[in-house]
Amino acid sequence: LGLELRIPSCFGFPLSIFFIVINEFCERFSYYGMRAVLVLYFKFFLHWDDNLSTAIYHTFVALCYLTPILGAIIADSWLGKFKTIISLSIVYTVGQAVMAVSSINDLTDYNRDGTPDNIPLHIGLSISGLILIAFGTGGIKPCVSAFGGDQFEEEQEKQRSRFFSLFYLSVNAGSLLSTIITPILRGEECGIHTKQQCYPLAFGVPAALMAVSLMVFILGSKMYKKAHPQGNIMLQVSKCIGFAVKNRFQHRSKQFSKREHWLDWASEKYDKRLITQTKMVLRVLFLYIPLPMFWALFDQQGSRWTLQATTMDGNFGAIQIQPDQMQTVNPILIVVMVPIVDTVVYPLIKKCHINFTPLRKITVGMFLASLAFVAAALVQVQIDVSKAKHSQMMILLFSLLITIQILERVQMVQTMAINNFFLYELTKNVFIKNRGKGTYWYICVMECNVIYDKINKLEEFLNSVFLSHIFILRKRAAFSLLFSNVPFSLLLFQCNSNTLALRYVEDIQPNTVHMAWQIPQYFIMTCGEVVFSVTGLAFSYSQAPSNMKSVLQAGWLLTVAVGNIIVLIVAGASKLSEQWAEYVLFAALLMAVCIIFSIMAYFYTYVDPVEIEAQLDEDEKKKMENEKSIYENGTGPISQSEM
Repeated sequence: LGLELRIPSCFGFPLSIFFIVINEFCERFSYYGMRAVLVLYFKFFLHWDDNLSTAIYHTFVALCYLTPILGAIIADSWLGKFKTIISLSIVYTVGQAVMAVSSINDLTDYNRDGTPDNIPLHIGLSISGLILIAFGTGGIKPCVSAFGGDQFEEEQEKQRSRFFSLFYLSVNAGSLLSTIITPILRGEECGIHTKQQCYPLAFGVPAALMAVSLMVFILGSKMYKKAHPQGNIMLQVSKCIGFAVKNRFQHRSKQFSKREHWLDWASEKYDKRLITQTKMVLRVLFLYIPLPMFWALFDQQGSRWTLQATTMDGNFGAIQIQPDQMQTVNPILIVVMVPIVDTVVYPLIKKCHINFTPLRKITVGMFLASLAFVAAALVQVQIDVSKAKHSQMMILLFSLLITIQILERVQMVQTMAINNFFLYELTKNVFIKNRGKGTYWYICVMECNVIYDKINKLEEFLNSVFLSHIFILRKRAAFSLLFSNVPFSLLLFQCNSNTLALRYVEDIQPNTVHMAWQIPQYFIMTCGEVVFSVTGLAFSYSQAPSNMKSVLQAGWLLTVAVGNIIVLIVAGASKLSEQWAEYVLFAALLMAVCIIFSIMAYFYTYVDPVEIEAQLDEDEKKKMENEKSIYENGTGPISQSEM
């Protein structure tokens, strides 16, 4: 009929693009929102210690960055990008829902005392949910942006470039909003039998956003351009490398002549183009070897730095910042600093006639990340000094017969009576500044079963006020404490029907180190990220052959996974008792790796893949002309000098 089918467009973009951008915003909100509260969920809900919470957190992040390889293989070799995104998004949504269910306190709180009675069930659900999420988010990671790029025609290069900027903005917007909102949701109280911190809501909202993400993506189905699977280039590269190694091993005797490059041993089976392109990729991947150490430090913002914030004062005047909300400093600074660095800093460096190459930028980024951990160590020392000045011991004694013998004179204070429901508020209010100096002991004695439903909330608070020792004794017993020339604070609760009587208190100021002291370390780390991450992606793209950019993208994501594995190894093997010492160790390791990388970068030669591929095209053209000449005219082959 002479009619031409056109894909609807809006503002010069295919309309399908907006479904993809909204999908990415919701997915990133879901992922970063869940991840923001994850380490505190491990610590305060599952009752894991700091080291185990950190280990599981980084294992999860590592898995999230290992699975993109699997997702790329499925998309390119089997299902195609569209079906892969749909399938793995369903897995992703189920995983988020399982995480929300796992955090429901009342699920196993059979005796209604405020604590789950079947922790192994909650752990099993949590781990299952995290595995599903890791496969979902990792599997779709290499597909969504590439699928968006597929929606443009060849002549729409400008629109495609603007799409990637819009796509990156949606990623950061989702990350920023979720990191602000989900800690607020976590801080709410919810529950059927007892009121606890609302982890089900903090995980449930990201689960709902992931369901919305899936539905939005499906709504645009009829508008998408869906390319069929073309075969996975990563598998071809892997097979080429494997054959070269095998062939070289089989011909290792001296009777076989050496070849210019070990990959040339694959020439018996693979063409020159694939071998040349694989060489280019391997040269870049070799430079990737030191890079995981950067991510080992960078991703501790969500684990060690968040745990550090739990021991700090989050009072910013009218706003009370939650420890997990401090992670928002990074995306806020990213949004502000990326345009400033691109439009101001780099031009100024260029005017100073400094050749600030991509590899030098990456080196500087690693150096800055190392300095960020030095700053974190200094903050930790400040926290530890505050602990030393106010050394405390907390003893929670439930249903106890208690005897306390004190060898120093104690000044009594006015007795206070409160209902047990307000125990947490009372405990928080009575922590006032101690005007004395030296070492202080803090003893809290509680003899009431009625406060069992408050133990989770109380422990979380007590952790934030620097209690160096917490003993929880639930059996009937007698206990005696002796003091000799030791200044101390004594807080004694006695149970009388439904009230608690406070008989004596001389308390210590909570959280003497403010969270604002973490801002410098976040600022330095973000500066490092801007010159490291953004530059690294651009460098990888510029040095990759046209058909192997996905290979280097997978390699780049793999460095993030390996970095999180390094955290597990170093933190587990170091056995350092002081947290500041662990920060210094990571800073020193990255500094050493930075020096090694700078040496590797010095010997790297930049290439132009377009020029190399053009030469390959010319060689193939001459080869075809040569073969045609032999077939048609019977002439001899073209000499190598002519080629």
